[in-house]
Amino acid sequence: MNEDVNKYLNELKKWKEELIKLREIVLSCELKEEFKWMHPCYTDNEKNIVLIHEFKNYCAILFHKGALLKDPENLLVQQTENVQSARQIRFTALSEIEELEPTIKEYIQEAIGVEKSGLKVKMKKSIDSDLLIELKQKFNKNPEFKKAFNNLTTGRQRGYLLHFSKPKQPKTRISRIEKNMRRIIDGYGINDCVCGLSKRKPNCDGSHKQLEKNE
Repeated sequence: MNEDVNKYLNELKKWKEELIKLREIVLSCELKEEFKWMHPCYTDNEKNIVLIHEFKNYCAILFHKGALLKDPENLLVQQTENVQSARQIRFTALSEIEELEPTIKEYIQEAIGVEKSGLKVKMKKSIDSDLLIELKQKFNKNPEFKKAFNNLTTGRQRGYLLHFSKPKQPKTRISRIEKNMRRIIDGYGINDCVCGLSKRKPNCDGSHKQLEKNE
């Protein structure tokens, strides 16, 4: 067992029993336990298979290539519309995990098989056609900004595009782009922590609001 994972579980104030049970189930599938992205991650031959994590309203086991699983029980959830590969099974009680234990193990074994087979999720290679005219104009004026945006992961790019495209008024779209230019140049996604205080890194958990109150 990984000591970082032990520490992480011991410090949990919510979903502790549930994640300990998920850990037990995953380890029974003979995966290697590591600690990545501030959460327990389980690998096979150095390939990521599953991760267990907690949120405010649920805890989950995340399958890194869940989009390739058959999902006969219709359990897998796409966390956001920008997530292309990973899928979760979510839980709100220990009893749900215990009831689904055989099924969870079957999904894990399938996930291991998918990884060993070399199958890959077909990712959208380009988002050029989705770029807003206002964003393209900013790129033309600021090559550094364009380069920084292109260096972001596809998921982070799509997160910004979704945020920028929501307003109907061009001036509001431009305002959103300008407001986030520094974040993008610094390499952060729209939901990434920038204050360094978040307990859910790289995601923001709202800790920056406390800093704003103290200013």
